[in-house]
Amino acid sequence: YIWKNGRNMASNSRIKEFTDYQSVLDFLYDQLPMYQRVGKSAYKADLSTTLALDRHFRYPHQAYLTVHVAGTNGKGSVSHILSSILQAHGYQVGLYTSPHLKDFRERIKVNGVPVPESFVMDFVNGCRDLFNGLKPSFFELTAAMAFDYFRAINVDLAIIETGMGGRLDSTNVIVPVVSVITNIGHDHQQFLGKTLPSIAREKAGIIKAEIPVVIGETQKEVQDVFIQKAQELESPIRFADQDIRCSHALQTMTHKQKLFLEKNGKPYLEGLETDLAGFYQSKNVITALGAIESMRILGIPIRQEAIFDGLASVTDRTGFYGRWQVMGHHPLVVCDTAHNQEGIYQVVRQIRNTPHKNLHMVFGMVREKDPDEILGLLPSNARYYFTQADIPRALKMQELQKKAEGFGLEGEGYATVKEAVVAARSVAGRDDMVFIGGSTYVVAEAL
Repeated sequence: YIWKNGRNMASNSRIKEFTDYQSVLDFLYDQLPMYQRVGKSAYKADLSTTLALDRHFRYPHQAYLTVHVAGTNGKGSVSHILSSILQAHGYQVGLYTSPHLKDFRERIKVNGVPVPESFVMDFVNGCRDLFNGLKPSFFELTAAMAFDYFRAINVDLAIIETGMGGRLDSTNVIVPVVSVITNIGHDHQQFLGKTLPSIAREKAGIIKAEIPVVIGETQKEVQDVFIQKAQELESPIRFADQDIRCSHALQTMTHKQKLFLEKNGKPYLEGLETDLAGFYQSKNVITALGAIESMRILGIPIRQEAIFDGLASVTDRTGFYGRWQVMGHHPLVVCDTAHNQEGIYQVVRQIRNTPHKNLHMVFGMVREKDPDEILGLLPSNARYYFTQADIPRALKMQELQKKAEGFGLEGEGYATVKEAVVAARSVAGRDDMVFIGGSTYVVAEAL
């Protein structure tokens, strides 16, 4: 490939074989359109390339059972929770999620172990002839890679997380045993629609004929969208939070979260603990438990002990991080990848309930988000360290800082995430709190 006008363009000649892993990564990031880096120019509003890739690799996802997970917030958490529970039962479980935080191979795991570099190299080298003709996006190719890898490893089940929407998502060629939709919020409206019902209709595109669907949260504005779609396709539908509720949660001495669940007004799974520290994780646990119940009804064995064991060690078993992750003490340093209205609201709620003296906020955003919708949710009694991730989509920190001033949020601007984190930690006292977030990519660089 050659460099032309600031973009990598495939030449007409056959792409040469890659001889090392880094050159493969450079090609994937620079040559293939990648939404996480460049935004809407990488988005395709059809599945033609995905279907062509699926035919080329002989429908690898048909070799194992799958669970399909969509939604605005929490789909990554639900996917990792399900994987951990199924692993605890003894299944060999594939897990496909996005984006990655530190290493591309985080996107494709089997029982918590990332795909080997050698497989990534062999896969990309093996389909070089497809690049000029099909011109797949980064996400289209990595989804095909995940499906192929899970077949090669001979997994029992695979948890497949959608990238953005559902109906036109590159993962939406699978026919799962259960479809899961966590919730609907305001995100990616330029692609999925301006209203919650329109976004819900796109997410509902993963519902398949006669396949059970689990909805994590009952939301008045969108519940009829899911009910209607399920009725059209004769798909059994379950609203997880109508069956199971969390009355309250407590932090344990071992830094886990003890959940007090109820089902039909009676205690359910008494003594259940999870290593996921965010208050909002109770919603994701309930969604995952709804999916587990639907899988059991289908005859897929999942022991009760596996639920307890799996939830107690999600991070260790699956390599999940970046969600209310404690990075240090004295001062307390926490990061979280929440990046839309609903997610930021939950994070700010937890910040306010976390003991600290002074609050320091390292904050950056991507330019597609409406800063006004986010900044109005942030605490004004904090010192801000405005920054930007090293991606083309990043909102310039000068612009973010200027907009934040209109909301009474005061602080300084820093050209890099590293500089902002170093500055915050150097100023913070032992009893202070440093929060890092606003964008998945800010968190990735901080980690």
